[in-house]
Amino acid sequence: MPERKKNTGTVKRVRRKRDPEGTREAILEAAREVLAQDGKEGLSVAQVAQRAGVNRGTAYQHFQTREQLIEATATWVSEKLYEASFGDPEVRDDKAVEKVSVERLTYHLASFAMENPGLGRVWLFELLSSRRPASDLFWRQYESNFESFAKTEYAQPGIDAEVASVLTIAGCFLWPVWTRAHTRSAKDRKKLAERFAREIIRMSLHGTLRPERYAELDAKVSRGKSRRKTKA
Repeated sequence: MPERKKNTGTVKRVRRKRDPEGTREAILEAAREVLAQDGKEGLSVAQVAQRAGVNRGTAYQHFQTREQLIEATATWVSEKLYEASFGDPEVRDDKAVEKVSVERLTYHLASFAMENPGLGRVWLFELLSSRRPASDLFWRQYESNFESFAKTEYAQPGIDAEVASVLTIAGCFLWPVWTRAHTRSAKDRKKLAERFAREIIRMSLHGTLRPERYAELDAKVSRGKSRRKTKA
């Protein structure tokens, strides 16, 4: 018979493998949830640590202040905006800016803002209050593209790229606040995003773009406007 091992009453604990990157991401994910729900006023490192399931000491090792959490979250939003608008930041596309789809870019921005109203508001505030806005990945690319576009034959003459960029981005992220996107259904948010994108494109066609260069897009926007009048 096999020898029975004596039960000592002790339980051997398996030490959890350390995963600093995983822990950091868990903390950031919790911070994003708090910011999206309660805004900057409701954020604290201790609260985020509890939500992430880590002790406060561990959380403070990664982020010593709530400001660092906010900054890291704004960076995350900027990266997601870049991916949604321009693709993988590691893979630069050299196609000419005049060939970038105005419709696609505008709709992606409006959709992202509508689906992330809380985080978008945090990002916008951080951008507007920053002394170095060009350090933001998305903003740097967006304004640069606008400046390059303004020099092409597709743009109206005399565009102030910085002003136009700020107006568009600010409107994009304030629209979800005005419409209280967080209380809406997914279907309603989609419709609201489409409304905003369509109006921005219409204004662009009669402000920054040369309509004759975008005849198909101009006709499409006009048809959408006609349908809304018919329904009304």
